[in-house]
Amino acid sequence: MGIDADVLDVESAESTRRSVNGVDLHVVAAGSEADPLVVLLHGFPDCFYGWRHQIEPLVDAGYRVVVPDQRGYNLSDKPVGLDPYRLGRLSADIAALIESEGEASAHVVGHDWGAMVAWDLALRRPGYVDRLGILNVPHPTAFRETLRSSPRQLLRSWYAFWFQLPYLPERALARGEFSGLVDALQRTSRIDTFDDADVDRYRESWAEPGALTAMLNWYRAAARRPDEPPRDRVAAPTLIAWGEKDPALVPELAEKSARHCDDVRVERFPTRSHWVHVEAPEAINELLLEHLGE
Repeated sequence: MGIDADVLDVESAESTRRSVNGVDLHVVAAGSEADPLVVLLHGFPDCFYGWRHQIEPLVDAGYRVVVPDQRGYNLSDKPVGLDPYRLGRLSADIAALIESEGEASAHVVGHDWGAMVAWDLALRRPGYVDRLGILNVPHPTAFRETLRSSPRQLLRSWYAFWFQLPYLPERALARGEFSGLVDALQRTSRIDTFDDADVDRYRESWAEPGALTAMLNWYRAAARRPDEPPRDRVAAPTLIAWGEKDPALVPELAEKSARHCDDVRVERFPTRSHWVHVEAPEAINELLLEHLGE
């Protein structure tokens, strides 16, 4: 089970294994090793496949693109317990991944939980991030403050509280060939964002032994093993792209996040959802190329 680079229509893309920070990660790499490095980080319930529309355009523009299945996902290792999914460990994976490419730093772009890891890397280990790209996830301080003050955001975050329960979320999400996760994809996106082939590939990744619990343990560790970075401000030039039809996050979080960045550009997509890079790939690719090339 699981999926690898063979599902991509990118000639130079290949699946590799990287031993980083005590785990083996499945990593899709594409482009020349001599080109500037871009690391793309997926979220929940995604894997490297979520960046299928971005990999080739970035390679064609002259970048080396590295896309890991983050720990717990698809073909990567799935450590047991909550401590392995503390945010500092997750961002340490990416620092070590950058080093595995023979680089001291990289452009880092994240979506959903991948954006949380990207924020954390920029705050905890700022030297590793040349330019930061964020898609539909707030800066951690902005989110924490909004969660405490906004009943709307608290209500939208209901699923994160449900995920704290033992066993029950796994059983509910896996029932009927992962119908719960398929529903999560469809409820957080515009109609027809994911076709049948996409869903089938995601099902393969979710069916990897231990994957579902590992994916949920990211949420559990965030609540029970909080791991705040040592600083609040992001120094790296930052692009925040935000689909305003995101049912999980209130749109004002984009601007609130920008207040924590020294050099920031915010681009809103009023008709797009949480999956803005899948729904508007050409626009997102253009933004990323502008941002990374500045």
